Amino acid sequence: MTHLEKRAWIRLVVSVLAYAAYVVVVLRRADGGPLPDVPYTAALLWTIGGAIAATIAAEIGMAIVNPRASRVQDARDREIGRFGDHVGQAFVVIGAVAAMLMAMAGWDRFWIANVVYLCFVLSAVLAGIAKVVAYRRSLPEW
Repeated sequence: MTHLEKRAWIRLVVSVLAYAAYVVVVLRRADGGPLPDVPYTAALLWTIGGAIAATIAAEIGMAIVNPRASRVQDARDREIGRFGDHVGQAFVVIGAVAAMLMAMAGWDRFWIANVVYLCFVLSAVLAGIAKVVAYRRSLPEW
């Protein structure tokens, strides 16, 4: 497994776990009440910050465990990186458009913030899956 494939796995797993933790915290705080009344901002910021810190720590740990691993990128690595980024980028756009439409319709900030966060997570997850599949199999033929 290449260094970049390990990195894709780390980011994929951390994204899923961080979002799951956020959802659990928000649902527990709701305690059956309406979701827009839940204080979500701190949980959202902490899970995003925690995901960033966990990703950095895991990548440092990976480098410590295997310090001689090559970090050289070849043409295939660059192409897989571009492919994964393109796959994931669609959800960033979807999230931005959805947030814009929700704001124009006067939706509560809770829903707007959460749709943006969900789309960022979906972007990271789909990009990670695309990269891992491309490393395991091959890039799709266009």
